Amino acid sequence: MIDRITAPGLPSPKAPYSHAVKAGGFIYVSGQVSLDPATNQFAFGTVAEETRRTIENIKTILEAAGAGIEDVVKCAVFLSDIRDFAEMNAVYDEFFGSAKPARTTVQAALPGKGLKVEIDCVAYKP
Repeated sequence: MIDRITAPGLPSPKAPYSHAVKAGGFIYVSGQVSLDPATNQFAFGTVAEETRRTIENIKTILEAAGAGIEDVVKCAVFLSDIRDFAEMNAVYDEFFGSAKPARTTVQAALPGKGLKVEIDCVAYKP
């Protein structure tokens, strides 16, 4: 069975994708950015601020799918400037700490001019 998840409290995607898709015990969360759920606008800021907002959005999506941050098994982090790695990593550690999912981090051109970070993930919750 495949379930498409749209998380309450977050704006519905404007493009043809779901916040997440649950297939079997896996939850695939689409790439998230620092979108402010109250305004539906990008919340530009430091890499730390954008990372925090982005992971908060991911947590909301995971909760809508019946999972939590501790169920994440893999993350992909996209930075507009790889020199921001340490600042992003410090905030990432606040959320994932001992859970330590597998992770890839790369520099990439991001959607939304001025965004500094995008994160997607895969969680497992049978």
